[in-house]
Amino acid sequence: MADQQAAPAGPDLSQGITLSEFSGATLLGHVGDEELLLVRSGAEIFAIDAHCSHYYGPLAEGRVDGESIRCPWHHACFDLRTGEATRAPALNALAVWNVEREGGRIFVRQKRAQPKPRVNAAAEAPGKIVIVGGGAAGFAAAEMLLRQDFSGGIVMLSSEAAAPVDRPNLSKDYLAGSAPEDWLPLRPDDFYRGAAIDLRLNTEVASIDTRAKAVVLAGGETIAYDRLLLATGAEPVRLPIPGADLPHVHVLRSLADSRAIIASSDGARRAIVIGASFIGLEAAASLRARDIEVHVVGLEARPMERVLGPAMGDFVRALHEEHGVIFHLGDTVTAIDGKRASLKSGGVIEADVVVVGVGVRPRLALAEKAGLAIDRGVTVNAYLETSVPGIYAAGDIARWPDPHSGENIRVEHWVVAERQGQTAARNMLGAREAFDAVPFFWSQHYDVPINYVGHAEKWDEIAVDGDIAGKDCLLRYSSGARVLAVASIYRDAASLEAELAMEKATR
Repeated sequence: MADQQAAPAGPDLSQGITLSEFSGATLLGHVGDEELLLVRSGAEIFAIDAHCSHYYGPLAEGRVDGESIRCPWHHACFDLRTGEATRAPALNALAVWNVEREGGRIFVRQKRAQPKPRVNAAAEAPGKIVIVGGGAAGFAAAEMLLRQDFSGGIVMLSSEAAAPVDRPNLSKDYLAGSAPEDWLPLRPDDFYRGAAIDLRLNTEVASIDTRAKAVVLAGGETIAYDRLLLATGAEPVRLPIPGADLPHVHVLRSLADSRAIIASSDGARRAIVIGASFIGLEAAASLRARDIEVHVVGLEARPMERVLGPAMGDFVRALHEEHGVIFHLGDTVTAIDGKRASLKSGGVIEADVVVVGVGVRPRLALAEKAGLAIDRGVTVNAYLETSVPGIYAAGDIARWPDPHSGENIRVEHWVVAERQGQTAARNMLGAREAFDAVPFFWSQHYDVPINYVGHAEKWDEIAVDGDIAGKDCLLRYSSGARVLAVASIYRDAASLEAELAMEKATR
């Protein structure tokens, strides 16, 4: 029997509903085969696509805040009036629909022409903007410049071999073999040509001449700029041990890295993952999906304890052990000789593939050489501008004044990098927009998502609401009476509420 497509949910809004049938903040319905969402904001009613344009999250389970709605999965935000994706990780706008009221009934029959995003008009726009970096922050900045109708030149210099990709997928579905490679590009190659973005791959920037306002490439070419964004990202830490450069030993950062691990995994029987934090354990889960025996070697006593605390660390370990992962904690690999990895404890593990996931270091050399202020990252102000006027920094390298923690912080989160790139783009065009987004990241382990809002390098107390082992919980990390961060499993609405509460606490 042929597969039958599920009928769209909710009432047929083209036939109309009464106001009494729409009593809450949102109502899921459809027009034809297309699902859409009615959203009440004050006295107005909007109609918008029902699913997030990032990973198709259900917006009906999201949170309405003024004239915006937030996705419950990864906290993307959309303008209800225009459909614009105002906050990463979503980049594509949603369709908006005309809402009509006739005789006490609400009708939705047709889509509106896509309204233009709201543009922050600059008094004097720069002529050329150069972006150094082809990751989350760099791409998001270039994409936002186009949305803001910037008509000057955009040069994007990337040291990577591939155009910007969805990096979180490299350790998750793509590495697991459940996502094809054509899902990965953030935009197709012809996007850059059509948008007149001069994207240069495999390009190293040797230095920045701050007086002449120019970047100098490794080959000697000089590119002038009116505004410069440094989004050089981070590089994986490589172990200083014998055998670390063998062909079956990999780090995981770029598309090329993920491809190489997949190639090494073809026919592999056993893998070693060195490092028991997020990237290492996501890689471990993906390799288990390929039916490879996985051993995780880590110095820590519990996986992820430094970020998530002991109880969540114990849960993560148990979850991976349920899926067959073998842990060697409080230990490390001292040498790799062929397929034999020697442990500090004296043991030996034979493996066909080794993945090193022991952290990353921010790429600061270019900023340091240019004389920018450095403090365990590139120091930026609230507007993401560095100590040199006209030069901005975003993403993994930026240390910014976080209004929520009251500290200057640097984090290595994909969503933060994208949002900083967006803010930096608007500020390079003349806006004075403080970056005040609450940090957010997610991590996926088998069928279990862990969402994390805020930033807590240390805490006095972890309050647990729900059942961690039952995969239904919310943890609050507090210092004194202040909640610094919240981690959750299958508590999407509560995670969004925590994000909004942190935002409102600093307004």
